[in-house]
Amino acid sequence: MVEPISDSMLIAYDGSDEAKRALAYAGKLLRVKKAYILTAWEPLQRAAARTAGASGMMQPDWDATTEDGDPAHDEAVRICREGVQIAAEAGFVAEPYLVETETTIWSAIVDAAHDLDAGVIISGTRGVTGLRGLFTASTSDALLKNAGRPVLVVPGEKE
Repeated sequence: MVEPISDSMLIAYDGSDEAKRALAYAGKLLRVKKAYILTAWEPLQRAAARTAGASGMMQPDWDATTEDGDPAHDEAVRICREGVQIAAEAGFVAEPYLVETETTIWSAIVDAAHDLDAGVIISGTRGVTGLRGLFTASTSDALLKNAGRPVLVVPGEKE
């Protein structure tokens, strides 16, 4: 028995040129017009603590709340709103979906797609190759391996 396909999609949007390109391709290729624009973000204090821990520095007791404002959260809101606007211009009925990532970007995207019952995940890719690619985890590769649903990965433009 074939499972019914959801009538929505999740578009991973980080404001990059690759994310904009992926959004444009989704608008041209897919009939589903309900789109959740997902922007994942990490609190600035948590990112600083993770970096300090990786370098062996002593970590202060961070308070990772956004009550007093977090520049990372503010930037994520701005990026997500931009994505919603671009999606609307591409013909989508778009809703923002902001998530705080606690582990990896790809797992936040997969969890959100599951929570929203998205029929497909749309993502751009930076196409990092060579030595840099060996040390950089690929979000799009992890999505393909772990999403459990269709994933449309749109490569960046060739130089």
